[in-house]
Amino acid sequence: MLKVGLTGGIACGKSFVGEALQSFGCLLIQADELGHAVLRRGGEAYAEVVREFGGAILAEDGEIDRRQLAALVFGNPERLERLNALVHPAVIRREEEEVAGYAESDPQGIAVVEAAILIETGSYKRFDRLILVTCTEEQQVERAMRREGASESDVRARISRQMPLAEKRKYADFVIDTSGEKQDTLRQTREVYEVLKQYAVRRVES
Repeated sequence: MLKVGLTGGIACGKSFVGEALQSFGCLLIQADELGHAVLRRGGEAYAEVVREFGGAILAEDGEIDRRQLAALVFGNPERLERLNALVHPAVIRREEEEVAGYAESDPQGIAVVEAAILIETGSYKRFDRLILVTCTEEQQVERAMRREGASESDVRARISRQMPLAEKRKYADFVIDTSGEKQDTLRQTREVYEVLKQYAVRRVES
């Protein structure tokens, strides 16, 4: 089985590419969804995060208000690093459990993990191949503002805190450019999938 990382900057189109790969037959694991799960009441990271950041991050129903939590760590690298240290191990455990189960059922399968900061955290080293999704910064800003209702200054501030896409290219085995039409993105994604499929088959045969 082949384990593939899928990453990119804010609003570059990671989810679109991930869903396309899923439609071609890959297992898609979205790290954001796992992150939400471990932060819910009863989740592996819930108690420690509440202990670390205080009751002010809790909504009326006792769940963690992720917007409030994000506001506390935004622009504060030390607090963000602490939050990641509490959340990421639990996310990785869940991810590895899903991948292991999939490997047993489909030895020639391709498991794709979509996550924003695979390179920054060094997690990219856990993958057999790495796909980077890119577009222009102006498209990132436009898409994020449209999707999230965020202000331009907020989006640009978030982009400035991420590793530049040009730097991320050095780590990628494949680059998918989503700056054109969706059909062009799907064409590129299909081409990458066909190559990955060959890798996965050769891996089992060797």
